[in-house]
Formats: sequence, C-alpha cells, structure tokens
Amino acid sequence: MTDVEYQSDAGGPSFGSTTTYRIAALVPALNCAGTITEVARSVREYVGDVLVIDDGSMDETAALAKNSGVVVVRHVVRRGKGGALLSGLRWASERGFTHVFTVDGDGQHLASEMPALLEASRVEPLAIVLGERSREGLDISPIKLFGNRFANRWVEIASGRAFDDTQSGFRIYPIASTLALGSRASHYGFETEVLIRGLRAGVPVICRTVKAYYPPAEERVSYYRPWLDTVRIIFIVVGLILRLRR
Repeated sequence: MTDVEYQSDAGGPSFGSTTTYRIAALVPALNCAGTITEVARSVREYVGDVLVIDDGSMDETAALAKNSGVVVVRHVVRRGKGGALLSGLRWASERGFTHVFTVDGDGQHLASEMPALLEASRVEPLAIVLGERSREGLDISPIKLFGNRFANRWVEIASGRAFDDTQSGFRIYPIASTLALGSRASHYGFETEVLIRGLRAGVPVICRTVKAYYPPAEERVSYYRPWLDTVRIIFIVVGLILRLRR
C-alpha cells in the first residue's frame, strides 16, 4: 500500500500473553490532536499493544500518538473509518494477534469501560463484543439520535436481531472471522456491515451497555454526517438483503 506510512513501534506488554488469545487496541483517528494523547494513555492501561490509525489528519494527531508510546499507521490519503479499521485489522493479523479492541480517537469511549468487554471476549472468544452506549442523561442532537435509531432498525430488518446501538465503535473483534466476512464499506457503514455479515455467518454477537462521554455541543467535533452516512448505511443494508434473497 503505497499511501500508508508506518512509524516506529514502542508498545508495552501485550494484554493477551497466550498463543490462543492475544489482543491489540485499534484507535482510528482523524484530526484528534486534542484527545489522542489521553486516549492512547488510558487505553494502554487495559491493552498493552495499541495501534493508532491516523486517517489523513491535517493536525498533529500522528506525532502526538507516537510520542505517547504507541504504534502509528498513517494514511496519507483519507480512507474513511472503515478503511482505517481494515488497515488496523490487517496490521494486527500480520503480527499474530487474535483479537482487536476498537476505540475511537475522539475521547468519547471511556477506557474504564473496557474491562466489561474484555471479560465477555475472554469467556466467548469467537464472538464480536459490542459496547452499546448508554444515552441516559446525555445531550445528543435529535438528528444524530434519529440516524442511529434508523440504522438500528435497518440492521434488525437485515439480520433479524434488534440492537440498541449499531453505530458504536467500541468493540472487540475476533480477527480471523471478521476479515473472512469480506466487509468492504469504507466509511461508518463498515461497522453495520460487519454486524449483519457476522450474524448471517453464525458469528456470535455479545452486547454490553457502557458509559460514554459526550462533550458540550459547542465543543463536539464529529465526522459522522447524519444524513449522508445514514443513507450509505441503508444502501449497504439493502444490498445485503437483496443478495440474501437471490
């Protein structure tokens, strides 16, 4: 891949020490200079091997992440969140990891919530573990809430299973079976596509409710475009439904 730059490895001890379960944390990040240092530090408390995938940032995200003592892969040209996650999954697979824990670089996901998902994954290592964000008492824009619920409904139609938060990026994936699903969506639809393809292929999906941090509305920086990305998700889901019925 000619548009990827690899930067030096300075990781700590691996969380998983056995050959049957070895986990790395993947942090997709776009212009997260204000949060990436703390995200990297806090995630390393629970998973020693951390990869930050800098997806074409225009700020100091990559340099700050590297200075935090984690591995950095930098996309010179932005590929979207799905593209960043695929880069991370392949990086981890090539290095002998069996699982990845995905955590967004904007600070929304709380590292203190990681143990609940890690415990579930240890008990059932073949499962995708999904951290569904609790929205109780949080100030979430109506349009974003609508987009999430709309996506949830389409996933239910396609898979036959209802979820509270199909758009959460706080997850653990078993690498081999996730890559075998062949998910190709390059943006936020990747996480939806993985759930649907996984359920159809018989991959267990375990859900755990987790707390999340939502900064005040005036301080939020999000690259999720509610209308466009929701439409992209719908097209992905409809395509999967049509292929199933053929």
